[in-house]
Amino acid sequence: MQFDLRKFIATGVKPYHAEFQCDLSAYDYAGARIPQPVTAVFDAQTDGDEVQITLRAKASVHGECARCLDPVTREETVDTEWIVKERDLDDPDFDLPLDEKGHLDVDEWLNQEFMFQIPTVLLCSPDCTGLCPQCGKKKAECTCPPAEQTDAPVDTRLAILKSLLNR
Repeated sequence: MQFDLRKFIATGVKPYHAEFQCDLSAYDYAGARIPQPVTAVFDAQTDGDEVQITLRAKASVHGECARCLDPVTREETVDTEWIVKERDLDDPDFDLPLDEKGHLDVDEWLNQEFMFQIPTVLLCSPDCTGLCPQCGKKKAECTCPPAEQTDAPVDTRLAILKSLLNR
């Protein structure tokens, strides 16, 4: 969805409201995906020489647990607000995705917000113990005997550190 911010600042007297579908399935969020289209709500209202814009959306994020590789599905929410002044539209360092004509790419803005919102490490549960290095099963289901401690020769200069570990 494209929104003409420049025109809205110049002529927008009444608030603008749009509810739209956005397909984010082509994007990769550190290994996670949003396979279904997201319903987003975009609002804009002017207050003299500035515009307050808000963007809200919920998405079902699909990925895999970083420790045990089980599938993970979680809901993430974007709820963001910006105040835009006309001078911001000509600023090359402005953070929102604008083209040279002052059109805001709301779909790209939503993508960027989910990029910040979705954690880079997804876990199936906070106490997930991961996989057994011997058999590859989840540690909670593993029946392997504990790995034997094979003591490598210790540098005598570091022996004091080893004694601290054995406390």
